[in-house]
Amino acid sequence: MRTPLRSLAAAAATGVALAVTLTACSSGSGTGADADPAEVTVSHVHGLGIDPADGLLYVATHEGVVAVDEGGEARRVSDKADYMGFTVAGPGTFLGSGHPAPDGDGPANRGLIESTDSGETWRTRSLAGTTDFHALEYAHDTVYGYDSTNGVLRVSVDRTTWDTRAELTALDIAVSPADPELVLATTESGIARSTDGGRTFTGGSAPVMGFLSWPDDTVLYGLDQSGALHRSTDGGANWTASGTVPGGAPQALTAVDPERILAATQDGVYESRDGGRTFTARLPISGTTAH
Repeated sequence: MRTPLRSLAAAAATGVALAVTLTACSSGSGTGADADPAEVTVSHVHGLGIDPADGLLYVATHEGVVAVDEGGEARRVSDKADYMGFTVAGPGTFLGSGHPAPDGDGPANRGLIESTDSGETWRTRSLAGTTDFHALEYAHDTVYGYDSTNGVLRVSVDRTTWDTRAELTALDIAVSPADPELVLATTESGIARSTDGGRTFTGGSAPVMGFLSWPDDTVLYGLDQSGALHRSTDGGANWTASGTVPGGAPQALTAVDPERILAATQDGVYESRDGGRTFTARLPISGTTAH
């Protein structure tokens, strides 16, 4: 039976439960890049992506957006706002959400924000003051966002007006690259599935994942709360072990393509170029701030 997901229990602090209620942080807009790469400090990661415009790794963190080159040099390109729900929507174009920096202004929840200069400056597109997106996906020229403030899935084709869909408690979402109506969500009881664009979801089913990423229609990746990476070639019906990301509890996952995977864990950002069999460190995480 298909029903909207409502009022799932809050996640317990165990290896398999999801931290679905995230602590409010801080944010702002504008610039604030670090002149000295050594000054970059990251305590928590909310999102990862590769910008097609320059090929750099971009990391959305509790302390701003950080760019990392192939040599491992990192610099903060934005201010020190808390950037959440991060996704790369195109060359130089990022979408995000979050909270103002400690010395910033504006509402506590920034709604949907957008950068068209690879994270240096940001502007509000919609829902400022009412929404904090903890997960954003850009697929089929459409933005899908999990609004953690109100516990609903929202969908927009113009980044300004939104269709409010199912109520649910989730940590991450993924949209099928082949079907705009097929949406998955990670919940405390497992992966919930929608075949009507997120208007209704089935109850969560095993396995329990923290994060999902769907790079193309051939493979779907899931990262569980122990850091084990899993892959599915049938849209999440069946899963096989793919590898283990070093560093403990996961914080973010992005599969750039079927072989290239970015993952953040408790102690760093890691990258695989072989479908998750091996990982190399890209950026250390120095703090233990919880969100």
